[in-house]
Amino acid sequence: MDQQLVYESFIQNVQQRHDDIFLRQIIDRQFKDFTYGDVLDQALRLVSAFRDMGLQPGEKIALISKNCAEWFIADLAMMLGSYISVPIFPTAGSDTISHVLTHSESKLLIIGKLDSNEPLETSLNQALETPLPTVSIPYPGTIEGDYNWLDLIANHPPSEERPNHQPDDLMSIVYTSGTSGLPKGAMLTHGGFAWSGNKIIEHIDLQLEERAFSYLPLAHITERVYILATAMSAGICTAFPESLDTFIDDVKMHRPTLFISVPRLWTVFQQGILEKLPQKKLNILLKIPLLNNLIRKKVIDGLGLDQARVLGCGSAPVSPALLRWYETLGMNITEAWGLTEGFAVATFNFPYRSDKVGSVGNAASGIELKIADDQEILVRSKGMFSGYYKNQQATAETIINGWLHTGDIGEIDSDGYLTITGRKKDTFKTAKGKFVAPVPIEKRLFEIANIEMMCLIGSGLPGPILLAVPHDYPDFDQARYEKKIQRVLDTINSELESHARLRGALMIAEPWSIENDILTPTLKIKRHKLEKRYQDIGQNWPEGKTVVWEKDL
Repeated sequence: MDQQLVYESFIQNVQQRHDDIFLRQIIDRQFKDFTYGDVLDQALRLVSAFRDMGLQPGEKIALISKNCAEWFIADLAMMLGSYISVPIFPTAGSDTISHVLTHSESKLLIIGKLDSNEPLETSLNQALETPLPTVSIPYPGTIEGDYNWLDLIANHPPSEERPNHQPDDLMSIVYTSGTSGLPKGAMLTHGGFAWSGNKIIEHIDLQLEERAFSYLPLAHITERVYILATAMSAGICTAFPESLDTFIDDVKMHRPTLFISVPRLWTVFQQGILEKLPQKKLNILLKIPLLNNLIRKKVIDGLGLDQARVLGCGSAPVSPALLRWYETLGMNITEAWGLTEGFAVATFNFPYRSDKVGSVGNAASGIELKIADDQEILVRSKGMFSGYYKNQQATAETIINGWLHTGDIGEIDSDGYLTITGRKKDTFKTAKGKFVAPVPIEKRLFEIANIEMMCLIGSGLPGPILLAVPHDYPDFDQARYEKKIQRVLDTINSELESHARLRGALMIAEPWSIENDILTPTLKIKRHKLEKRYQDIGQNWPEGKTVVWEKDL
């Protein structure tokens, strides 16, 4: 029997569970619920509306919005109407927005919840050569579009058309978050999307009573496959937060059984816990038999994760020390790994194995891994992209003889568990002519240092330099913190070969963010930007100093 595509599975769920709640959007501290029947009805009305606008099957429709129920409905409408969806990160800058809209040849843009309208307005008003029709989803502050979402749904009947897609039909063009240069458009098929979603459903044995919480950007392939595809295919009730300010309360309202995050946010959660319960006190309480379980329960309840059966982490390297810290609280966080080009599905440390923390798990069934002669990780499966849109050269460099060349380097142990040791392009050569792989050093630094964010640079420099964003402590004592960093440098340098030893640490004045263009929308650090920005300081490092504060330069 041929595998059902995602929209086909969803239609089957509607037939079986028409009046059950599928999506829960928090508005004014209340759930606004959408049943399976509601979601299909609204999606089919949108198909009719798009047809009335003159949009032809196969044309591209872009979508820029924070996660919300309407994001799911719009994506389903595009599947049912045979349109090719082009999601855009809600935090994207105007240059990226303009590039994606122009490069993809999108014929319509759906606009939803955004924290800032300025980049989008700049793109729509100044950068695009020809005006692009827009549909606005009516959330507070949303840009007023040419069409109103609610009016389109109210004024159009449900389409009676039903698509008959083949597995190789193009479903979406997902632009990579771009840690270097302009993002490339990965072409994703209906078959690859369904296969990948089903792999997750099988691997973690998702059940009907599961609850998912969708807040990581749906424009990123991880959230789109791990949450949207599995929810539509397996029939999983999914909720969306109201705002960043209410995030933890929103999680508590839904109490998800499936919760995925990224290393940066797991670190933020840890900091919030330690602000209320300092580490020394926490260590003592966890050693007291009658109190330890109460403390663990209080912490987990405080995050709204008391019902969570699966906790996940991915999208960027995570410190094993952070995962170990959560393990002491009874929270086993599964690390997973994948790429946009492979629908984000490759390896999982699930079922959770404590002895494999530090690896990203082993390959799911149907996925092949191998390590090339230069240590690059290669992947092959049925969940592979079909190439980069309008970029045959990059496609040919990425898929060779059926194997996806990931750009990550790593090693596989005797149990088949994969450990990522870095990115091929991140490895740099110092002025001494020696190569340094920064990721293993950064992982070790995260274990021994209390640093908010860090990045090692060194291309063409006399030696590597650590760029560090210190924690924002109340009553910050700079001299005391500097002594701690000096001890960290002494420790790490005692463990490294001479060519890899750090010359010093530059304490960064302004925290890195998406807004200042150092973090990608998935919170990865753009190392190449930092290399360029701090090249002069690295070349002219102050004599006799190991810890330097950017604000004092």
